[in-house]
Amino acid sequence: MLVQMVSMPVARAQNHPSTLLAPPSLPSTLPGGAPLQSLPPSAQQEILQRLLDAGAGRPLGGPSPALPPAPPRGANPPPPGMAPPPPPAAVPEEPLSPVEQFFANRLTQPLRQFGYDTFRSGPGGAPVGNAFGNVPDDYMIGRDDELVIALRGRSRQNITTRVTREGMLILPDLPPIAAAGRTLRDLRGELESRAQRELQGSEVFLSLGQLRQVTVFVGGEVARPGVVPLAPLANVLDALVAASGVRKSGSLRAVRVEGPGGRRIVDLYPVIAGEGAAPDLTLREGDRILVPPIGGVVALGGEVSRPAIYELPAGGAQAPLGTMLRLAGDALRPTGNRYLLETTDGEGRRAFREISLSTPMRRGDALLVQPGSDVQSQQLRLSGHVVQPTTRAMGGRGASLRGLLADSRLVRPDPYARMAVVLRVDARSRGRRFQPFDLAALLQGRTDLPLAEGDDVVILALSDVLWLSSPTVQRALRGETETSTVPPTLPVALPQPRGATPIPPPQGFTAAPPPGGPQTGSGLPAGLDCPALTQLAIAARSSPQRFGHARVAGFPEIGALPCPQVFLDYPALLTFLLDNSVLLTGEARLPGLYPIIDNTGLDALLAVAGGVTDTADLSSIELAREPTEQTSAIPLSRTLLDLRSRNFQAVRLSPRDGIRIPRGFGDRDTGPVSLVGEFQRPGIYDIRRGERLSELIARAGGLTPQAYPYGAVFTRESVRNRQQEGFQRTARELETGLMQVAAGQAVVGTRQGADIAGAVAAGREMAAALREARAAGRMVVEANPVVLAGRPDLDVLMEPGDLVVMPKRPNEVTVVGSVQNPGSLQFVTGWRASRYVTAAGGTQRFADQSRAFLVLPNGTSAPAGLGSWQQGGPPVPPGSLVIVPNDPSPFESWGFLRDMTQVAGQLAISAAALAVITRGSGN
Repeated sequence: MLVQMVSMPVARAQNHPSTLLAPPSLPSTLPGGAPLQSLPPSAQQEILQRLLDAGAGRPLGGPSPALPPAPPRGANPPPPGMAPPPPPAAVPEEPLSPVEQFFANRLTQPLRQFGYDTFRSGPGGAPVGNAFGNVPDDYMIGRDDELVIALRGRSRQNITTRVTREGMLILPDLPPIAAAGRTLRDLRGELESRAQRELQGSEVFLSLGQLRQVTVFVGGEVARPGVVPLAPLANVLDALVAASGVRKSGSLRAVRVEGPGGRRIVDLYPVIAGEGAAPDLTLREGDRILVPPIGGVVALGGEVSRPAIYELPAGGAQAPLGTMLRLAGDALRPTGNRYLLETTDGEGRRAFREISLSTPMRRGDALLVQPGSDVQSQQLRLSGHVVQPTTRAMGGRGASLRGLLADSRLVRPDPYARMAVVLRVDARSRGRRFQPFDLAALLQGRTDLPLAEGDDVVILALSDVLWLSSPTVQRALRGETETSTVPPTLPVALPQPRGATPIPPPQGFTAAPPPGGPQTGSGLPAGLDCPALTQLAIAARSSPQRFGHARVAGFPEIGALPCPQVFLDYPALLTFLLDNSVLLTGEARLPGLYPIIDNTGLDALLAVAGGVTDTADLSSIELAREPTEQTSAIPLSRTLLDLRSRNFQAVRLSPRDGIRIPRGFGDRDTGPVSLVGEFQRPGIYDIRRGERLSELIARAGGLTPQAYPYGAVFTRESVRNRQQEGFQRTARELETGLMQVAAGQAVVGTRQGADIAGAVAAGREMAAALREARAAGRMVVEANPVVLAGRPDLDVLMEPGDLVVMPKRPNEVTVVGSVQNPGSLQFVTGWRASRYVTAAGGTQRFADQSRAFLVLPNGTSAPAGLGSWQQGGPPVPPGSLVIVPNDPSPFESWGFLRDMTQVAGQLAISAAALAVITRGSGN
């Protein structure tokens, strides 16, 4: 019995070793456990290389692939946290061949020639092919093959020998045997018969050791033509790999193999593409392989599994489309494909036509596989305020809305229950329109709507509907858009003095360009980031009355909310909802604009708005309605409804209706007032309508003994706004006067240009201070309860937001302005302003005593009486402020400075009031 002995495969070293794997190192101990003497790295590398050469069958001492230096013994591998070595440099992309360039000029996407990347260059100098592993029984033994023969039985010996150059196998005790040209099976049978005949009682076991090396010639369109060494079991593919592959100008379907066994044509496509009968790839020693130039090619692109450029069969000028399509892995779609062929007519012009699978493709044709109709059909979409937007198929549960939303958990919490929409495509015009439906009625099973192909069911969130009442939408309803804040330009350029600081333009303006210079434009609309708002603004300006029911809402404009996602996805939805909305104002918990279906009950509307408040007057609910008939005149009707029975369901609403739920009359006002300072019980108090200051002081327990009613500070927000407007108006007038002065001085040609520039700069600073100043909003009132009891006409009516600060009785008088030592002096009974000015060191050189004035604690002002004809002025009460201004006469050329001093006086009054308020709040 013969047993074939198989040698174990040994890994061959690569020409270019991997950067991720290091070569093995020698063990540290011998098999018996004795330590191995330390060797230098160069010696270890040489020993390892000899072992690898012996396993690969290379002669010892010959050239061998280079190995990287072995790591030192004991070196630890890199820890897992360390980054791996950098990858090898990317291989540059191969340029297009002439064939690929030919089709790249005709197709949108360049294609590569099929099959040429299969071949890879083998290691130089080493035979290519299967030199290890099992050897088949039909292996043809040749000269220089190594045979391993084992004798068992009466004769026990192992013999390793080679077939001689004469093709003979020479064994001891046996006559020579002709081995070359015989198969392994034949030689094994010959040895068995001779052993039985001449070596009775012995068995023979035959196996192959090291196989011989054969050479074949590879020529034609290959990268490296010539004689290549191969293993005896190598085939045509191994020979082409040894020749570094086939050039893209060579044929893969007409490779010629010539040799002692004759001549044959080998088609490599069945091996590479897996389509067709497998060719005979075997080689014999002495065979020649010739790769002819490439034949006809066609390009297959588009929706195929393997787009590429394919070669036509050898000797053929055309091939059916179905055959070529199978080489490309067939079309990606099983059906519904369109085959667009680009061919060439008799005059070389490109011609397009659609073909079938049986149509032949000619040399140079290009085919594009496309879907017959690349559209979506039989599908629905559910989007908006849902758990997950999904696409569903028509039919079954997708045949109607009730089936599509059979599970209410598909809708997220807090949807808008009164309306959802179906975006439907008209089959004839392909236009899209919204079809509303009542979501609550649908989820309760009280209504249904059949669905059509391509419907998009959009569920709205309650927050999406509340956004309809936001300031952003209200501004769009007025046709307003965000504009760039480019300040206006002065009509003429300001004259500039020579050699002095240029006069800057007033605040809020830009300088005019010089004559002949480029003109600057005004502010241009910057646009809105929400296309739905843009459409709404255009519609509102085109038809001002269209959204009249939404414009009269009167919602406060506080902040700017971002555009919800549903209006970014469906911009036309905003105008549709406003056209079908109802305005709900008054004593509803969530007033606003609510889209509804026609004939919706008021109870359903109030349900989504949170109901009515407890203070609502249900006896006089106002319903405003426009008639639904489209006539030339659209009168507005108003109806008062008595719904104290709470039969809200009986009121049926239509789009564009207005519902106002009034509040029952109450005596309480809409806001509180604040009492600060010397009250028995200071704090924040609510007030009733018509409540007066004396009543509020009585509610606070009256005044403390230290209270100073003459210095009470009473501020009101409406007064503050009017004072602030006055500051802004004064600043504008001051800047206008500055420009007039500068222009007048430039016309007369004064030489005091530097002084003018400085004066203008000072005036602009004053105008800026005016704009930034915050008005106190103080009113002069009588706050003494004793006086108010005798003079009811002085008792002021309180308003929400009022502030009353009652200070302690002060004991000082403050002197400021053009005096030697400004400051606060102790109050002395009977002293007038002149005495306090004298106590402050007297006036300075340029003081204007005739214009000095007092700011009294109650907020009024009076002349101080410092002039020679004013007789000392009135008595000064404690807490007063004496102001002595500068004399502007040395600067009369700046006529506007006198006005500036008046403005400074107003600012001083406001500053004094604010100081009193601050001290009172601190106490």
